[in-house]
Amino acid sequence: MKGAPGFFSAQVSEARRFYLDPAPPAAARLAVVSGGCEHCAPDYRITRPGFRYASIEFVAGGCGSLTLRGAGHRLTPGLFFTYGPRVAQDIATDPRRPLVKYFVDFAGPDAVALLARHGLSPGTVAQTSAPAEVLAAFEDLIRCGLRTTRHTRRLCRLVLEALVLRLAESAVPCRDAESAAFATYERCRRHIDARWRELDSLDRIARDCHIDPAYLCRLFRRFARESPCRHLARLRMNHAADLLRRPGAMVRTVAADLDFADPFHFSRTFKRVFGVSPARFIGLGRDAPPSRASGNP
Repeated sequence: MKGAPGFFSAQVSEARRFYLDPAPPAAARLAVVSGGCEHCAPDYRITRPGFRYASIEFVAGGCGSLTLRGAGHRLTPGLFFTYGPRVAQDIATDPRRPLVKYFVDFAGPDAVALLARHGLSPGTVAQTSAPAEVLAAFEDLIRCGLRTTRHTRRLCRLVLEALVLRLAESAVPCRDAESAAFATYERCRRHIDARWRELDSLDRIARDCHIDPAYLCRLFRRFARESPCRHLARLRMNHAADLLRRPGAMVRTVAADLDFADPFHFSRTFKRVFGVSPARFIGLGRDAPPSRASGNP
C-alpha cells in the first residue's frame, strides 16, 4: 500500500488494509485510523510496549500466541483482544498454522472510553460466541475504509461502534471458552446454523445434538444470551425476509415455503423477530423511493 504507515507489519503473505487519518482533527471525538485483514507470514511477530491508538484484533484463522500486560494466551479462531497506550503486546503466529486476523485502530478522546463503556477496556481477551457476525462486521469496515467518498470516515466510525457492541454482547471469558460447556454450545449452535431448515422444535434440536433440552437452554442463555428456539427463529425469519423482498412475494407462499401450516403463526413469529408484520415488511419495500445511481462526490 502506497504511503502505508510504519506500524503496518511487513511480515504478512497477504493483506487488505486501509488507512485514513493518523491524527484526526480535535473536533473528532472518535475516528477510525486504519483497519484490515492480514494473513500472517510464518515469521510474524509484533512486540510493543504500547500503541498510540486503541485497537481491536480478531482471529479468523490459524493459531498463535499473545502476551498482553504480562499474561499469556493462546490465539485460536474466534478469539479477540483489545489494547492501546501503555498496554504491552507480544503477538506471534504459529509458523505451521499462520494466523489470519482482522484489526481496527481508532483514536480520539472517546476511543478508549468506547471500549471501557462496553466492558472491553484495553487489555481484554475474550472469545466471541458469534464469530461469523463479527467477521462480517470487519468485512463491512474494510469495504467502507477502502472507499473514498465524503461519507467514508463517518461510515467507518458507525461500523466500528456496531462492531464493539457486537463483541460486547457476544463476549465469552477465555476461561469459559476453554470449557467443555462452551465446546458443547458451539457444536449445538453450528448444528442449528447448518440444519435450521429441517429443525422444528427444541426437542428435535436436543435430540440431534444428543443433549438434554433443559441443559441446551442453559448453554444458550449462558453463552448467547438467548434461547436456542430464538436463535432458530431468527435464522428462519432472515430467510423469510429474503423471500418477502422478491417481486410479487405473498405471505402465505413464504409461510408454506418455511413449512408453516398456518400463515397467522408465521406472521406472529415474523413480527416477534422483526417488530413488523410480513405484510407491512412487504409494504415498506414497495413504499421506498426508487434508487438512483450516483457516482463518487
